[in-house]
Amino acid sequence: MPDLASLLPASSFLKSLDIWIVLFYAVSIFVLAQVVSRRKAGEAVTSNGYFLAGNTLPWWAIGASLIAANISAEQIIGMSGSGYKIGLAIASYEWMAAITLIIVGKYFLPVFLRNGVQTMPGFLQQRFGPSVKYLMAVFWLILYVFVNLTSILWLGGTAVTTVTGLDTLTVLIALGTFALLYQISGGLKAVALTDIVQVTLLVLGGLIIAGLTLSKIGGEANITGFVDGFNKLRTSFPDHFHMILDKSSEHYKDLPGIAVLVGGMWIMNISYWGFNQYIIQRALAAKSLPEAQKGIAFAAYLKLLMPLIVVVPGMAALLLAPGLPKPDQAYPQMMTLLPTGLLGLVFVALTFAVISSTASKINSIATIFTIDIVAPLKRDLDEKTLVMVGRVAAVVAVIIAVIVAKPLVGSFDQAFQYIQDFTGFFTPGIVVIFALGMFWKRCSTAGAFAAVAGGFLMSCFFYVASYLHTHPDFLGFSNNFMATTVPDMPFMNRVGWVFWIALGLCVAVSLVVPNKREVSTLTLEGVSFKTTPVVNALAIGVIVILIGLYWYFW
Repeated sequence: MPDLASLLPASSFLKSLDIWIVLFYAVSIFVLAQVVSRRKAGEAVTSNGYFLAGNTLPWWAIGASLIAANISAEQIIGMSGSGYKIGLAIASYEWMAAITLIIVGKYFLPVFLRNGVQTMPGFLQQRFGPSVKYLMAVFWLILYVFVNLTSILWLGGTAVTTVTGLDTLTVLIALGTFALLYQISGGLKAVALTDIVQVTLLVLGGLIIAGLTLSKIGGEANITGFVDGFNKLRTSFPDHFHMILDKSSEHYKDLPGIAVLVGGMWIMNISYWGFNQYIIQRALAAKSLPEAQKGIAFAAYLKLLMPLIVVVPGMAALLLAPGLPKPDQAYPQMMTLLPTGLLGLVFVALTFAVISSTASKINSIATIFTIDIVAPLKRDLDEKTLVMVGRVAAVVAVIIAVIVAKPLVGSFDQAFQYIQDFTGFFTPGIVVIFALGMFWKRCSTAGAFAAVAGGFLMSCFFYVASYLHTHPDFLGFSNNFMATTVPDMPFMNRVGWVFWIALGLCVAVSLVVPNKREVSTLTLEGVSFKTTPVVNALAIGVIVILIGLYWYFW
């Protein structure tokens, strides 16, 4: 075989075998995506088929695709970086997500599927009318392109650059282009039905790097070395193994103690897993409600496993690569310790986690832009044209993300925390309008606007107050009311407090300014919140495992 390693810069850690593994997988997954999404002879192109897989997804595709969409560079690189800097406490984002998924499957999905919801802005139109729909559609498009998509590409590009030595811009263009080609023909079906392969490889690659790094610390390449490495790491950095941080911790502002279990993280998780088009789109494309709920339960168990894959390697870097200039370099540095062949396998797992998430994200961007913005404004467009609009939107989104990725994300040493902090400005209001929209008939359009606007403004207020606590002389604001009276609270607590404020605003305004005429077409008639015995047993299993994990690592 030709020595492909000679084509890469001298700083590359990849050998020829590693590169052949990457190329083989790239060709295989691309061909598989086209095969599983091919249309039957004479079958017409439809927007439902392209954006929602024709409502044909089975439970295993839903669960795998939820995780493949979620676990990308922002998780692998970002959470490993936070594991390096903060410790195991960052795993709360993963473990709390598991129970959140169960809640979403039991209480939110029945409402969405009973009402034929295709998009989250579409739900808001059913409940509050077009004004709220358009406002949130534009918001989500901006968020997905300028925060999520840029983060996925930048962090993925950073990891690929570390391993290959290639120029970062070249890598960003390559990742974005392949993600487009991978899904642009088959849409969500191409992504979801191949994600079981992606997730299998992601879990396998993650377990390999976690196992080898801990075994290297333990001094033996076996299970004994793995256990010894874990114990040595825990002995060397005991503060990194507490799930609930004390107020004396320098990272308390990122993960504020018991509030992680009872505060703002619930709002963040419910917003992300329940009302985020990028995630919930897979469940909306299910064959049926029971199939969707089984898929969500499957995803919950995969989330319980994720900290071993995305957090522990970053913690291992504390002993294997101490003194890194940026925590987000931890995972790429651990990859460079892998032997030839295994490096190629883990590199494929990371790279295609990025590609899969990128493909999922741009498909959701295309879905919202086409179904919620273009289709209502251009009602004469046929199905084929709508699909073409979606494809063009996907291309434009990737071009924008590649251009702005470095300026927006490149300056942060913990990109995962940056993402959480930014989205925390909006999630309280989003959770309020969806939750009240589903379960309180008197919630009005004016109340929904008040919750979104008030939640954002209050988030800004508390953020500025916190900033002034550490920069008291900023713009001459020394000793002003905000710096001396408003508490300097962690952003997660801010999310919790703003949620209650937005909730109060929404209720008050809805009572004072009710809708002059009925605008809601949403119905709870015929909605059942009962779940099958299998799903109930799986839910109980998740709760028991979580109690055990938090008890052990308290």
